Amino acid sequence: MSDSPARHLALQGASNFRDLGGYATRDGRITRWRHIFRSNHLGQLTAADIEIVRALGVKSAFDFRGVEERTAGMCVVNEITVHSLPIEPTVVASLRAALARDALTRQVALEIMRESYRNYVRHNTHSFRMLFGHLLEDRAPLVIHCTAGKDRTGFASALILHALGVPDDVIAEDYLLTNRHYKRDTSSVSDLPADVLDAIGSVNASFLAAAFDAVRDDYGDVEAYLHDGLKLGAPERIALKERYLQT
Repeated sequence: MSDSPARHLALQGASNFRDLGGYATRDGRITRWRHIFRSNHLGQLTAADIEIVRALGVKSAFDFRGVEERTAGMCVVNEITVHSLPIEPTVVASLRAALARDALTRQVALEIMRESYRNYVRHNTHSFRMLFGHLLEDRAPLVIHCTAGKDRTGFASALILHALGVPDDVIAEDYLLTNRHYKRDTSSVSDLPADVLDAIGSVNASFLAAAFDAVRDDYGDVEAYLHDGLKLGAPERIALKERYLQT
């Protein structure tokens, strides 16, 4: 596989910009390289970064940031059409509320993170449903992102790989690659304790597991969530695979 494209693109003004291509599916196909990327926000790309993204041919971005978050870092690549699929952030407010009660520990922070992932399923399934509608209509290459590109984006990426038939263990490995490539920006949360910043500044297998626990609680299993929550019936699944898998 040494001739495969680089999975991680080391951009100066973005971190964790990765390709979801090259993963084997259960039916022996491979996710297409250079079709779906995931990243943190695209508001601080350098001129050199912009040229790299242009060379990739990215024309669409799917942005999970909340309304105020978006204004803090608008996409700087003029050719990219940005589609807003807002999921308002809740973690920092919850952490500060716990801090005000003198109840903030690393374990509390980890549980706040897990609860935010459960709420992706409970309260934000519509945003992920809209994403899949775009994946079936918009032309790749495309990029999915939020602010940090690790949580909302991480769950979205896991759902995409599930829908394409990638095995669970591979999806988990891809999710955890964030811990290798994500560069933390702690400037906005510098009032929080260091061990809490460590907890929220990385991804943890228990976070993604919490989201899929909520899927099972509310829908029964992942296949039912894809069908009933995300409205991916058999024709849509076939179309997704035709578009984003190679033989």
